[in-house]
Amino acid sequence: MAQDRAFHVMLGLCTAILVLAALYLARSIFAPVAFAIFIIAIVWPLQSALQAKMPKLLALAITILATVVVVTVVGALVVWGFGVVGHWLFGNAARFQTLYGQTTYWLEGHGIFVTGVLSEYFDVGFLIRAFQQLTGRVHGLVTFALVTLIFLLLGLLEVDTARKKLEGLENKEFGRSLLRAGETTAQKFRRYMLVRTAMSVVTGIVVWGFAWIAGLELPAAWGAIAFALNYIPFVGPFVATVLPTLFAIAQSESWEMAVIVFLCLNLIQFLIGSYLEPRVAGATLSVSPFMVLFAVFFWMFLWGIPGAFIGVPILVAALTVCEQYPSTRWVADLLSGRDEGTL
Repeated sequence: MAQDRAFHVMLGLCTAILVLAALYLARSIFAPVAFAIFIIAIVWPLQSALQAKMPKLLALAITILATVVVVTVVGALVVWGFGVVGHWLFGNAARFQTLYGQTTYWLEGHGIFVTGVLSEYFDVGFLIRAFQQLTGRVHGLVTFALVTLIFLLLGLLEVDTARKKLEGLENKEFGRSLLRAGETTAQKFRRYMLVRTAMSVVTGIVVWGFAWIAGLELPAAWGAIAFALNYIPFVGPFVATVLPTLFAIAQSESWEMAVIVFLCLNLIQFLIGSYLEPRVAGATLSVSPFMVLFAVFFWMFLWGIPGAFIGVPILVAALTVCEQYPSTRWVADLLSGRDEGTL
């Protein structure tokens, strides 16, 4: 018995490693498929309502057009925000160079000789290269979006067919449980995106207002960046906090001002992300913060920036499936963020 158990454990570990390797090596296919399924779950109510009143292909065209418009608007806002900041960075490179010189001079005056390290990694050229790489990644996301759009188009055409096949399985209970898990997951996806979008809008507006009151340059751009990055839990808000802080140092040449900006932006992110959002989302989307952070970094490692966004929905889907079966329900209970009294 002990040998059989050890064999099954090793077999499970080997299978998990092979699956993860496949997800990583074939990420150019699996990542768009995951995003397409996620979008299908969100837009299906619109597609279903439209095709009940008009031909299926016409309903599909309207659904795809609406999806493309929404994604394009959000993408354009992101590109505009980073573009404005990047243009400001190029136009004020001398200001950063002066700040760099003052920082290294102060450090050397206190016996900390890091000129070589800073000049190699953290000079103005490093910041410019970082923005150039970021721009390149944005262009790469365009190709990713086109592949996702193809899978989305084909997937929406097959939703009804897939439902009928599941209903026609010989094991009726298994088919019904899969349909129930899929419908519940789709509902959670829609609620997740509704709450996340609302909180992102609130975050963007509050950050814009704070930047304007504090006298920071480019307040609208900082608001747009905060809005976009808020879709990625933990990582996005952190980046949206650090970037304005670095620019506040260059603008005011005051560490005190930078500290105030950093603390205020973190306070904004904390109040919205840790206080307001959980109360709006409710217990249905409650997931352990530890697992949320793990999902973000894990899927970012596998699929890059798209993985950081889709990591939490994948976690929500996995926990929802676990909830449907008594043998795995304990996993969903263990990894949820709900108190025992709310279960």
